[in-house]
Amino acid sequence: MLELIKHKDFTNGSVFAIRTEDGFLLEVTDTFLPIYTKDCINGHTNKLQSASIGDRSERWIIGVSCMSGCPVRCKFCATGNMKGYRNLTAEEIVAQVEFVINQESNLDYGWTAAKEHKINYTRMGEPFLNIEEVKKAIAIIDERYPGTHHYISTIGIKGADYSWIKDNITLQVSVHSLIDDKRNNLIPFKNKVTIEELGQIRTKSNLKTTINMTLVDEEDFDIVALKKYFDKDYFFVKISPINVNAVSEANNMGTGVIKGINLI
Repeated sequence: MLELIKHKDFTNGSVFAIRTEDGFLLEVTDTFLPIYTKDCINGHTNKLQSASIGDRSERWIIGVSCMSGCPVRCKFCATGNMKGYRNLTAEEIVAQVEFVINQESNLDYGWTAAKEHKINYTRMGEPFLNIEEVKKAIAIIDERYPGTHHYISTIGIKGADYSWIKDNITLQVSVHSLIDDKRNNLIPFKNKVTIEELGQIRTKSNLKTTINMTLVDEEDFDIVALKKYFDKDYFFVKISPINVNAVSEANNMGTGVIKGINLI
């Protein structure tokens, strides 16, 4: 169903460019981290304890696309280079997971043997613009691979239903700036909610909702606004670097505030 076009290996995994049967491009990632990084909040650290980053038997994370291309057009996202987009079927989303699992078939343990096996719906596309197929994919994966954790990222589409986000499904909201005008510039998609409305989201997940911030400027992180809109009992913050690409450079995004490599 999926054809490998090219791939790139890095310290803790690989990224794949693959093509659907009808010629649409997708991006899929296969990464791993030490299991202690799962508890970095309680440990009050975002640093690795040593140069060793473990293997896929600890935290095995597969990143999938929900679309080929994306209509959101975030100013720092390389997907903006693509001219069009198409929603993926549930079967095409599941196929990405199984593509990665099959790539690692030489391991002496399987996907579900990892201490944490997680799928990030964070590569190409806005999941909530294709949410029924995403839900179907989650149901199929849960049946085939029990214990999988699902991590769904959204800009906050107006009218979205989050009542089904519970148990082993966790939400991430893309904020990027705590100034509404700046956020609207970074995420030019019109049909999204405000920062204040994002802060009103509640789920029944086993984990808190993640606030993802790819910081372009220091002013985008406003601790007063953060405390005003986001209750620490329901949210935690993840700050990400800009992965510099042709789109981010064309939009003069620079290298961002965070200097480093996003390992997840």
